[in-house]
Amino acid sequence: MKRAPLTLAAAVAALAALTGAAALTAPAPADAAADGKAASAARMPVERSLLVCPGPSSSDIAETTYTSFTPGAAGGGKGSARLLGATKDAKPVLEPKEPGKPVGATANGADAPALTGSADGVLAPGWTAQLTTKVSVGRARGVLGVGCTAPGTDFWFPAVSTAKGREDYIHLTNPDDAAAIVDVKLFGPDGLAKPDAGTSENIRVDPKSTKTVLLSSLAPNTQLADATAHVTTRAGRVGASVQVGEEGVGADWLPASADPAGSLVLPGIPADATSVRLVAFVPGEEDADLKLRLAAPGGAITPAGNEQLHVKAGMTTVMDLKDLTRGEPGSLLLTPADPAKASPLVAAVRVVRGSGAKQELGFVPATGPVGARATVADNRPEENTTLLSLTAPTADAKVKVTASPGTGGGEPASQEVTLKAGSTQTLNLAPAGGKGSYALTVETVSGGPVHAARTLSLPHEGVAMFTVQGLSDDHSTVSVPRASQDLSVLTR
Repeated sequence: MKRAPLTLAAAVAALAALTGAAALTAPAPADAAADGKAASAARMPVERSLLVCPGPSSSDIAETTYTSFTPGAAGGGKGSARLLGATKDAKPVLEPKEPGKPVGATANGADAPALTGSADGVLAPGWTAQLTTKVSVGRARGVLGVGCTAPGTDFWFPAVSTAKGREDYIHLTNPDDAAAIVDVKLFGPDGLAKPDAGTSENIRVDPKSTKTVLLSSLAPNTQLADATAHVTTRAGRVGASVQVGEEGVGADWLPASADPAGSLVLPGIPADATSVRLVAFVPGEEDADLKLRLAAPGGAITPAGNEQLHVKAGMTTVMDLKDLTRGEPGSLLLTPADPAKASPLVAAVRVVRGSGAKQELGFVPATGPVGARATVADNRPEENTTLLSLTAPTADAKVKVTASPGTGGGEPASQEVTLKAGSTQTLNLAPAGGKGSYALTVETVSGGPVHAARTLSLPHEGVAMFTVQGLSDDHSTVSVPRASQDLSVLTR
């Protein structure tokens, strides 16, 4: 009977395919069953991580910073990581050497490349990277920030637009050696928008390359002020992000929303937001009736006049929340009006700071919880530049926040934060004597789920240029079934 060891190997292989290979050389745990029965599954660090980063900008005056970081302590083993330009003959742009120390690089102009890369060994668990681009003038003016993501096959982007004055480009990056085939569907207030001559289907993304698609070109006869884009692959996998430029309001990245769920958290809406517009979409067949609350520093409040929202299935729905935060940072909580009728949905908010010619645009999509640990790279040590928002939507919680050394040195700093249910707290934490950009890592210590977002503000000539990036679980460990201590009875 030798089927049991093969079954275990097959299970590990399946898990590795889904979440990355796990280290399987650890000694048998002390709590393994003494009677030869299999113990419960163990959490093991992943051995390989993949990341994809879109091309930063089409502007010749763009200034882009790439930053990469893996949390953890140095000296714990071997590993390697490289981010390369998304071409077949690319040169490395970033090569981290050890956990706990961020590395950075810069590129100027429209030739700054999209990136693909992998990390293994001790550099794989929690590996993260960030693009931050500053464009001082022109239609694409603004600070554009986006976290690099793992390649996937299914993405939702509420809050896109094909209206006059907007230019929304979907960036598709293929990290693999085979071509990817992509479909893009647009859903407006009346449902699925009719594409032009099949241009939204069978979009080919060549191996080790990136492609940008202007969303308005997919439905040129229909102008959608607010829409939802659904990106799926027929073959292969891609990284997908939307770059938005809006006349007179600036530019930023719109990351994909968290997977459809009955309750959503949109963390990190700035205190001085002058306009907040919620865009929601239900992919299924049942409408959603939602209760809206703002998780503020003092607890959850219901915005007057915007207590509930009805979202028709298959149709993009918009609610203008105006100056929702009214001088206090907060996070938007969407929950079913009737908990027994929770239709999964996706959502994002379009946020504007400033007024008149000094407006600046950003987006806050729904974001999953930080889980055991989450990290965001490229935070700046200058005063009032980096603000971390932490939200406990359902129960009290405690988290530990750690600021890494900067790319130019400094000492790490840590702080524990206690959160009351329904509240949002903000934190400005930087390394002691830090120089250059640094990473922020959030770890759940106790209590309920916590959602987090980082706002990076880089003002320019009176314009409050900013970008918001959500943090979500880095999935740095994988569940691996534990074998019993004595397998002789199974291998005879």
